[in-house]
Amino acid sequence: MTDPTPGPVRVALVDDQQLVRAGFRMVIDSQPDLQVVLEAGDGAQAVRALDPAARTVTGPVDVVLMDVRMPTMDGLTATAEITARATDDSPAPRVIVLTTFDLDEYVLAAIRAGASGFLLKDTPPEDMLAAIRTVHRGDAVIAPSSTRRLLEHLVDVLPPDEPGAPTDPARQAVADLTDREREVLLLMARGRSNGEIGRDLFVAEATVKTHVGRILAKLGARDRVQAVVVAYETGLVRPGG
Repeated sequence: MTDPTPGPVRVALVDDQQLVRAGFRMVIDSQPDLQVVLEAGDGAQAVRALDPAARTVTGPVDVVLMDVRMPTMDGLTATAEITARATDDSPAPRVIVLTTFDLDEYVLAAIRAGASGFLLKDTPPEDMLAAIRTVHRGDAVIAPSSTRRLLEHLVDVLPPDEPGAPTDPARQAVADLTDREREVLLLMARGRSNGEIGRDLFVAEATVKTHVGRILAKLGARDRVQAVVVAYETGLVRPGG
């Protein structure tokens, strides 16, 4: 994982509604550690503007707030194109997808496209600001109760179990987790932070961080959101479980 860019977190806003972008900009720019450096009205414009060769902005963009439903190119396609550009020398911006409860199938697609999290469009400003900082640190946005509900709804759009599934790489990876790692993953799926998991399991937060790191490595997951999706896809976690 690369170190965060020094200075304010540089944010791009991608939404086809100018008033929405203006509201987000006002909230974000009110923070000394955050700065909006780019706006785009659709996914195609964002993909072009965030192309390193385009030099649209001076310096890298750290976090993108990406709407889903937009003309020309939707936010899911744009997210996939932006995150696919990542290299060891030039990491892609981290993307937070903005969604609503009636778009649960899009949330799963967004995570698979490379998004590091998702928020409801009516999320309180303080939660949006916290999400930007969380994603910039290299974590993923799964903690708010609204996100936990969204993750539970994802089970309705996941493919059913198929014969021979235990040989599937994801299922095998989950089977390779230790009992403690499985406990930690279950708590991650419930939106618990490292500190909360430590208190639940009566272990130090540093120990939890070690377990989380091992879980991500075994599952081949980029971050906590992807790990939680694997837990749902493999049946380790079920709604209300």
